[in-house]
Amino acid sequence: MTTVLTPASQLTAADRCDRCGAQAYLRVVLLSGGELLFCAHHGRKFEPELKKIAAEIQDETERLTSAPENASEEER
Repeated sequence: MTTVLTPASQLTAADRCDRCGAQAYLRVVLLSGGELLFCAHHGRKFEPELKKIAAEIQDETERLTSAPENASEEER
């Protein structure tokens, strides 16, 4: 049996941290097959432990500091 991982979709404002309910910026796909979502704060806090049990970590925390794609040069 072969398992194929499909590309994860981008996290949205509807995706919430499993720890505190804030907007999620990290998706952790577990070796056991489940997934967890974390805000940037809890993702950093639990990173060492998560790396031990993760098959994949989707990190979108750079979105917190980058300008929106549709922002004009004047708005930046």
